[in-house]
Amino acid sequence: MKRREELNKLQDMSDEELGAEAQRLKESLFRLNFKLALGEVDAVRTIRREKKSLARIQTMMRERESSAQAAAK
Repeated sequence: MKRREELNKLQDMSDEELGAEAQRLKESLFRLNFKLALGEVDAVRTIRREKKSLARIQTMMRERESSAQAAAK
């Protein structure tokens, strides 16, 4: 999936969906680290991609949280 498509998909998600996706990525990264320890070569590319996706999701969650706090004031 291209980066712009991924961003659009993430922006359309609700806060609960973002949280669930972040949890799924964390679990996936945990499993991929085991594969990396076992010596699977293709796990490195997948780990990088999923780390970036997780960072994007966490950033969006923080942005939404800060904008909600600013609106509440």
